[in-house]
Amino acid sequence: MIRDFRPQLEVRDLQLVLALADAQSTAGAAESLHITQSAVSRALAQAEERLGLSLFERSARGVLPTAAGSRLITAAPRLLSELRELERWLAAPAVPPRRVRLVCECYTAYRWLPSALTHLRERMPDLELSIAYDYTQDPMQGLLRSEVDVALLTTAQLPRGDARRTLAERPLFSDEVVFLLSARHRLANAQAISARDLCEEPLITPDTPPAEANWFLREVFGRRKPKLDVLRFPLTEAIADAARAGLGIAVLSEWMVSSYASDRELVIKRLASGPLLRPWRIAYQRSATEVAQRLIGALGASAPKLSDLPAF
Repeated sequence: MIRDFRPQLEVRDLQLVLALADAQSTAGAAESLHITQSAVSRALAQAEERLGLSLFERSARGVLPTAAGSRLITAAPRLLSELRELERWLAAPAVPPRRVRLVCECYTAYRWLPSALTHLRERMPDLELSIAYDYTQDPMQGLLRSEVDVALLTTAQLPRGDARRTLAERPLFSDEVVFLLSARHRLANAQAISARDLCEEPLITPDTPPAEANWFLREVFGRRKPKLDVLRFPLTEAIADAARAGLGIAVLSEWMVSSYASDRELVIKRLASGPLLRPWRIAYQRSATEVAQRLIGALGASAPKLSDLPAF
């Protein structure tokens, strides 16, 4: 099958038609190609025979291209240029892959991050990207040790001083923290969940880092420090099942809750005082600026959003 698609034109045919077009005679083409006039005539006749087309019309005054010859003359420079570029590319030393390690401060981003990374790899095929799970609890330490190149952050802050010379950060987006509870729960028909409700019911959460737990308390209760009854489970499925069983109110990102939006045994509620938005930032080694900028574009199109929650 490959032989059926083998082109009939050769590089020397392209060079020949360009020389003929420029000189408008076989004698002039022979001089520029450093071959005899009879060799030019033979080469042209062979090319036309292979193609089954007439490329030039002969006359006493020289040669003029036919319609087919004109098309070939127009395309020949580009084809020769692409061949030369291919040769240079083949001769160039192999470019080592760019290895980048990424970490998310909150595991909820791993819910959709693989899709974003797939889009990124399509745009940067030489990229080798790995997830530094071991720095999930302390992404800033990974950045400072140069063992992490890019980090998605919620609460961790870049330190001042020399670190700012090698690290940079940009805001990304926000996800909304919402509440999941049983359809039989006493608050199932409430329009929203109040701070008081959260004090009176057990809260079902993952093993949240202290900084993020403090953010939640500050955003919901302000300066108050209520005593909360908290049930912790390591898996989202366990948290949702505990809420389904009526053990309390699950506190989760909209990214995780979106999977349970169609579950009739569960209802999703928002905070009564307004959307509880958690801001995300991207921090990165300045040496990884290009990757970070492309990742920002990929992330914006990948993060899922809940669309069926009541508006305020």
